[in-house]
Amino acid sequence: MSDLIVTDVTLSYEKKNVIEDITIELHDNELVCLLGASGGGKTTLFNVIAGLNTPDKGTVVLDGEDITGQPGHISYMLQKDLLLPYKTIEDNVALPLFIKGEKKKAARERVGGFFEEFGLEGTQKKYPHQLSGGMRQRAALLRTYMFSRNIALLDEPFSALDTLTKAEMHKWYLDVMDKIHLSTLFITHDIDEAILLSDRIYLLTGVPGRITEEILIKEPKPRRKDFNLTEEFLDYKKEILAKL
Repeated sequence: MSDLIVTDVTLSYEKKNVIEDITIELHDNELVCLLGASGGGKTTLFNVIAGLNTPDKGTVVLDGEDITGQPGHISYMLQKDLLLPYKTIEDNVALPLFIKGEKKKAARERVGGFFEEFGLEGTQKKYPHQLSGGMRQRAALLRTYMFSRNIALLDEPFSALDTLTKAEMHKWYLDVMDKIHLSTLFITHDIDEAILLSDRIYLLTGVPGRITEEILIKEPKPRRKDFNLTEEFLDYKKEILAKL
């Protein structure tokens, strides 16, 4: 069980606040989206949560422990998959374990148990250029999971995929989250994506960026196949557009 609580976080660059008084929560097995325009401070907030930047004020607490400014506690996947082209998929996925000092043989055995669950069986000895975009993202997500298994920060991980592949990845990711009990904080600019995936959506707007609204998506998961064609979906979309 994992709980992430971010309280009153403010961070400035060159004496100007980029994000201000941000308070958000992520609970066990939730997928929560941060939705807002480019330049609103979403990635800056992720850098604070991941411990890459220390805020001017505020705290980041994971399972009751203050981890503010401390990297290494929470997985963070950037927009691009960043797989190393000269390493096999197996070794790309095991990279977090290598960095932590685990022997190669033991690390490979440990990650090998997840390849089938992540839909990657048979790709262990292949190289990134031999995989489709969707499969590369699966490998990158598994590598993220191996870094820290409770919570993942995902910064627009599906934005480069075509529409059909993206829809397939949405379904796949929700299935995997449920199987492995993963909690996810997810950045997107795509309103449809946020509604389809989220338990809750935080709207991050303005300069400096502030949380201006929290929207609960009541439709149970997994979502109906035609949910994006329903009146309920359109109502959520209208509400979000009115508040952004």
